[in-house]
Amino acid sequence: MHVIRRLGAGALAAALVLTSSVAWAQTRIEFFFPVPVEGKLAREMTRLVKQFNDSQKDIEVTAVYTGSYDETKLKAQAAAKAGKPPSVVLMSANFTVDLKLAGDILSLEPFLAAEGTTREKFLGDFWPALHANATVDSELYGVPFHNSTPLLYINATHFKEAGLDPAKPPRTWVELVDAAKKLTKRDGEKVERHGFMMPGGYDYLGWLMSALSMSNGGRYFNESYGGEVYYDTPSMLGAAKLVEDLVYKHKVMPSGVIEAGGVSTAFFAGKASMVLLSTGSLSFIRENMKTPYDVAFVPRNVRNAVPIGGASLVMFKGQSEASQQAGWKFVRWLSSTDVLGGWSRFTGYFAPRKSAYDTAEMKDFITRNPDAKVALDQLAYAQPWFATYQTVAVRKALEDEMQAVMNGKKKAEQAVKDAQRKADELLRPYIDQTALKLP
Repeated sequence: MHVIRRLGAGALAAALVLTSSVAWAQTRIEFFFPVPVEGKLAREMTRLVKQFNDSQKDIEVTAVYTGSYDETKLKAQAAAKAGKPPSVVLMSANFTVDLKLAGDILSLEPFLAAEGTTREKFLGDFWPALHANATVDSELYGVPFHNSTPLLYINATHFKEAGLDPAKPPRTWVELVDAAKKLTKRDGEKVERHGFMMPGGYDYLGWLMSALSMSNGGRYFNESYGGEVYYDTPSMLGAAKLVEDLVYKHKVMPSGVIEAGGVSTAFFAGKASMVLLSTGSLSFIRENMKTPYDVAFVPRNVRNAVPIGGASLVMFKGQSEASQQAGWKFVRWLSSTDVLGGWSRFTGYFAPRKSAYDTAEMKDFITRNPDAKVALDQLAYAQPWFATYQTVAVRKALEDEMQAVMNGKKKAEQAVKDAQRKADELLRPYIDQTALKLP
């Protein structure tokens, strides 16, 4: 009280303003996010961030669009190396192993402990197929945000014209090849319509090759060890041969590397009758496809099996305590049942929380859009997504070889051998670090 009496009116006013600004100071954090598939996702994510900012006064999130999954990883790591790590990143769900090994991201276990919960309880509401890609060495490092599986999209009109039943899409590789032959239209040597297409660009191609290898009985990578992949195997060779034969033997798929956008464009234009794309493209296809279409499981050879895809929310190291707490609060809000359900309905990704499907909004949506349930049904056959040391480079070792196959520059048998050799070289540092060195 004596101090206040000694202050002049101006000084007192300044002190009150300073105290008020400190009391109401916001914690400002950055959120990096990618848009890896078609659709108006960037605009919707920006809207969600604004909704969060408007819902409270303690935290201001700046949303930064960072391109593809691979680009997002590079930009987030570069920012961290420069001493300005983003607080939260929507990262490809299979990058957690590599990011953890690099020491870039935070374990989320302390945040759970502070809330009086455990990893098991926290993940209890998330689909079991997602747990493996959210954890590393039995610790939570990622919170699933949107997830996907590959799906087969078919042009129902083309099926009927070819004497095929769109209600009975191809279930096996043999049926896929047979249907693709009947759907392909030629004018002499010129192909006017291809029976089948799939993306051949980076990231997408590796994901789809893992799906084909898995559906051929393959394991693709060692889920328990970050230094082992299975490229030079009969199951992967079979998958590579399928792609090669679709292009050059059966001539029902165009040669060359076509990005996902080109595949969906061909589907819309009636230039491709069947395409293999992510369920994350579902809303884009639903909005732009002018003729009837259907959605089906990825055809199998040996078994039904697909990899999980999509992205998880991770938190980078190097932040202040205030930024960490703000980031975790944002993660919790963004991964809530209502937000995940709304994002699923907007994008076509399936919601990672089971509770999202108990809401009236989601039940009504699926009733009106039964195609949204196909990826959910395929979850029964879903397996972890490829995750190793140097994930991107090791994945590209296979993609480079498969692109050579699709371009007609290499045969499948040689491609899988060369992919394995390159991958082993990239994985060598991790293998050396983890090898038992006896005295």
